Amino acid sequence: MDRGLVVVEESPEHEALLHEAAEYARGADAPLVVVTFATERDIGEGVEKFEALGGVEGVPYDDEDAFVDAATDALADFVAETLDGAGVEYEVAVHVIESGYGTATLTAADEYDADHVFATGRRRSPTGKAVFGDWIQRVLLGFDGFVTVHTEEK
Repeated sequence: MDRGLVVVEESPEHEALLHEAAEYARGADAPLVVVTFATERDIGEGVEKFEALGGVEGVPYDDEDAFVDAATDALADFVAETLDGAGVEYEVAVHVIESGYGTATLTAADEYDADHVFATGRRRSPTGKAVFGDWIQRVLLGFDGFVTVHTEEK
């Protein structure tokens, strides 16, 4: 692995994913890029997922740049709790997306020249995947590299 891309949101599953990615990165002596995605709707409505990260209260959500800056700071704090002291070089980024998570993940992997993607998924039946789609499936089929999917259930 030369560079890993880790797609996260604030949750116990994503904290476990960060630990796994850090193990791989440390063993490969490779940096990580930790990203999360926001939609235009998230920005317009004032997103709970970023408020959960902390430090985003009072940000004018109709100002995309201010929102991205605040969300990036909150993400950096969340990631630092897990990766600081892990012996891994990393950077964080918040991407505002118009497409789905699968396309956004593939675009980010290309942008950061990542050769390994780490993401969390949930177990679905084959019918559920066919009917509702699955962004992880899009990444698995569309990414030309390694993909680690963490599916631990609570």
